Amino acid sequence: MSIPYGLGYLTIMAPRNLLYLRSNYLFGSRCWMIRFSTEIIFKSVSFRLFSKKCDNADSEPLENEELLNNLVTMGVDVDMARKRQPGVFNRTDTNEQDLQTFLLSKGASKEVIASIISRYPRAMTRTPESLSSRWDLWRRIVTSDLEIVNILERSPESFFRSSDNLNLENNIKFLYSVGLTHKYLCRLLTNAPRTFSNSLNLNKQMVEFLQEVCLSLGHSGPTDFVRKIIFKNPFILIQSTKRIKTNIEFLQSTFCLNNEELLNLICGPGAKILDLSSDCMRRSYRNIKEKLISLGCTAKEIRKFVLSYPDVIFLGEKKFNDKIDCLIEEKVNISQIIEHPRILDSSISTLKSRIKELVNIGYDLSTSNISLLSWSQKRYNAKLKKLYIEQNIVLEN
Repeated sequence: MSIPYGLGYLTIMAPRNLLYLRSNYLFGSRCWMIRFSTEIIFKSVSFRLFSKKCDNADSEPLENEELLNNLVTMGVDVDMARKRQPGVFNRTDTNEQDLQTFLLSKGASKEVIASIISRYPRAMTRTPESLSSRWDLWRRIVTSDLEIVNILERSPESFFRSSDNLNLENNIKFLYSVGLTHKYLCRLLTNAPRTFSNSLNLNKQMVEFLQEVCLSLGHSGPTDFVRKIIFKNPFILIQSTKRIKTNIEFLQSTFCLNNEELLNLICGPGAKILDLSSDCMRRSYRNIKEKLISLGCTAKEIRKFVLSYPDVIFLGEKKFNDKIDCLIEEKVNISQIIEHPRILDSSISTLKSRIKELVNIGYDLSTSNISLLSWSQKRYNAKLKKLYIEQNIVLEN
């Protein structure tokens, strides 16, 4: 940029100051005016030059070319990584090669390492010392390096999201102190590893809240209560206390549960649905209620249906309605569905194919047990084979 252009900018931007100086000059402050106007000129020109430099930066900050070359060589999906955490590519202090060396030493393949970096590029910002310390802390819970590698492959964020190893160590100590055994911690680390990236205070708040819920419902064993609910729902520690409280209140008021019934529900089959947002839970239940009422179900039957299988609330409105319609079209009675709600675990395609197979061998779904519609494939195939044999014996006779 030329100086004349900068002075032009000065002329435009400083008229108020010039008038102010001119006014002071009339009162005889000539020397002060010259000094002050010089200050304005230098500051204004300097500011414009700096501002112009920023304005000319039309492109984003330059990416680290050495980093890019290393990642390509390592087989990383650079486009995916760039979309997920673009800021990492502008850094000059990445440790991608150290990260690869470290994970290789723990048994990870190059393909797994490339996948980890592609999905969570910030992993490259961790130092070898930090990685080693964090790994040692995880090994207090997990029995082998390979198990940790498998967790990282599923959820790289769980290990690399935080570099606060002291917080991790304090979380481990705290969770042991509230009665969780090594088995429980291993389950948490495998299924909900973000629990250990939570701040210690957040985990304390949730545990204390659950203990208060337990005592308020008349249970005398808060430690056992917390252990049970975490075992049933390992994700509960990464939820907010507000969400859990709202959902517990909704369940108690909607189904008119006494304290003992509520305790049994949230410690057992209802533990998982506490993760849902309150709006989602209310919307899903309202849809279930309306659909079942339209099919002639009573309020008592609806209550029994949901409380015996709370996971049905996880189903979206359309999915729930489509599955019910599919079963009704295939001559399955709604009363049978109420008695065997777990058949809704199966996909619509699975339901249709199994119903077709069963009907073809003369299995009467309207009067027979329909729970086999939700059995594992191995168990179902064994039952189907047995039915075929029985059918052939009947035909031969």
